[in-house]
Amino acid sequence: MKILDSWVTPTRMLWASVVVALITIGLKTLAWWLTDSVGLLSDAMESLVNLASAIFGLMMVTVAAMPADDDHPYGHHKAEYFSSGFEGILILVAALGIIWAAAHRIFDPQPIEQVGLGLALSVGSSALNGLLAWLMFRAAKQHRSLALEADARHLVTDVWTSAGVVMGIALVSVTGWLWLDALVAIGVALNILKEGWHLIWVSSQGLMDEALEPEVLAEVQKVLDGFAHQRGEVEIIRFDHLHTRKAGQRRFVDVHMHMPASWTLGRAAALRGSVEQALMSEVPGLRATIQLLPSDVEAHFHDARDLK
Repeated sequence: MKILDSWVTPTRMLWASVVVALITIGLKTLAWWLTDSVGLLSDAMESLVNLASAIFGLMMVTVAAMPADDDHPYGHHKAEYFSSGFEGILILVAALGIIWAAAHRIFDPQPIEQVGLGLALSVGSSALNGLLAWLMFRAAKQHRSLALEADARHLVTDVWTSAGVVMGIALVSVTGWLWLDALVAIGVALNILKEGWHLIWVSSQGLMDEALEPEVLAEVQKVLDGFAHQRGEVEIIRFDHLHTRKAGQRRFVDVHMHMPASWTLGRAAALRGSVEQALMSEVPGLRATIQLLPSDVEAHFHDARDLK
């Protein structure tokens, strides 16, 4: 399993997503052509979105991996949020297209042909998507990649879409109610509309410098508490004004560290270095900025002039 984790890098996973999307587009398009099912057509349309999303995600992961430069001193990590937002928008467009196509079939239902072969092709492509989604979720957690997580979520949605389509076609075969095919397609579209909106929301929060997750913030606070020190009622080392944010795979912490004014700059800087190393060891991908202040000095934020 460790060998697998070392192989599944974001770039490799997104290349795999492109290849799988091409395969599933072929399989699902053939299934639609054989059956003339609008449900399978909706499934094929979502696979086209998978392909476009994987290609754009690959581009953004490549940009995010670029080193910091003079124009981007904090790096390019936020590029992954564009990938997630773009994928969400494509999902919304695909869902609306599915609803438009299915609405006509409700009032003009068409018979479904060669059901068995069409369903077999759809199930086979869904199995490929399910396996890839599992690998991508592992890689997304390991590399803290929003682009991978977004693509994996979309693939899971595709699996559920295919499951709904298969169920709808099976019901049509049993009941003879041709309009069920279109109804299932609309239900599938409404489900992926929800997923598309979720991806857009997540990407927007990342672009707005969302704070670290509560569990990660708790780890940061635990490290700071380990360095805080007091003698009797007097605090010798204390931390305040803790601010955090996320930028793709990178995490940032800004905090003030107060210490006795009698300390030399060298002693204070040495302690700050120890705190920074402890934070970065506890939280992978974290960059800490620690401002040194004497114990009796407080920083002032939210000055009225800043609001003008």
